[in-house]
Amino acid sequence: MSTSLLVFLCLIGHVFAKKPPDVDCLVVHLQHVHCSWNQQEAPEVNYTFSSWFHHENENECATYLSENGINTGCNQPYEETKRFTSFYTKLAHGNETFRKTHELKSKVKLNPPSNLTVKNGSDFNLWFYWNQTKSHCVESEVVYKINDRTEQRFPVSDGVQNYCINLPSSSSRYELRVRSRLDSSCGQSIFWSDWSEPVVWGSNNGTDTNQPSPMSVWTPVLYVVGALTLILLVIILLHHERFRIIIIPVIPKPSLIPQDIEGWFHSSKGLKESFKANYNERACPVREYCNISQSDSESSGSSTSSVNTDQTV
Repeated sequence: MSTSLLVFLCLIGHVFAKKPPDVDCLVVHLQHVHCSWNQQEAPEVNYTFSSWFHHENENECATYLSENGINTGCNQPYEETKRFTSFYTKLAHGNETFRKTHELKSKVKLNPPSNLTVKNGSDFNLWFYWNQTKSHCVESEVVYKINDRTEQRFPVSDGVQNYCINLPSSSSRYELRVRSRLDSSCGQSIFWSDWSEPVVWGSNNGTDTNQPSPMSVWTPVLYVVGALTLILLVIILLHHERFRIIIIPVIPKPSLIPQDIEGWFHSSKGLKESFKANYNERACPVREYCNISQSDSESSGSSTSSVNTDQTV
C-alpha cells in the first residue's frame, strides 16, 4: 500500500511540477540582444538574468524589461561580429538556476524601413525610395496593391533601396510597403523586419494617406476665382450695351424661269407648257375684201369699185 502511494505521489508531482522558464533571444537591428522568458506564461517571481558570448565573462542584465512589477526580459549590449559565436544565458532565483545555449546567427530582426517616398521619373516610370540604416548585406521585399486589389510581392537585391513600377496608370491607385532582413552573404536571418508604413500614389497624386493632396488645397481657391469672374462678367453686361446677333435665313433668288417655280407649287403639265416662250412663229399674210353694192354706187354717182387692201400682220 505504501509503495503504491509513493508511486502515485511521484506521478502527481511530476505532472504538477512547475516548468522551468524558457528563454528566447533575438538580435534586434544589430544593436542589442533582446531576451525574454514570458513566452509560455508570465513568471511569478523576479529572476536574475545574466548572459555572455563564448570566451567572454558572464555579465548581469544591463536593462530589465518588466510587466506588472515582474521582470520578463532583458536587453544586453551587442557587438555585430559576435552573433556567429554561441550565446549563453542564465536565469536564477534562490536555489533555482536555468541555463541555455543560443545560436544567434540566423536570429536577427531589423527595424522596418523608413522615409518612404514616391516620385515620377523622367523616364515616365514610378520610383519608390526608402531608407534602411543597415543597408549593407540587407535584402528587401516590396509589396504593392493596385486599386486595393491582390498584393504583388517582388524581391529587391542586396543594398538596393528603391523600386520602379514601369509606366504606371495615372487613373490607378498604388499602395506600396517594404520590409528587410539580412541576406545570405552575411548569414541570412530567418526573421523579416516589420512592414514599413505604406506610401500611396494614384489618381489623387498623394504620397501619404494621412496628408491632403495639393489638388484638394487649391480646389476651394479655384471655386472662389470662378465665382468672382462670373460676377464680374454680369456687371459688365449690365453697364454696357449688349450685342444681339440675328440670324437671317437665306431667301431664294426670285426668277421667272418655270424651273424655279416648280418647287413652290405643283401644276399640271399643260400649264407648265403655257409658260414656255415660243419665238419661232412665222408671219403670215392677211387680205381683206370689201364689196360695194350697185345701189350705193348709183346714188353716189360713182362706178362700182372694189377696194383691195393688203395688210400684212
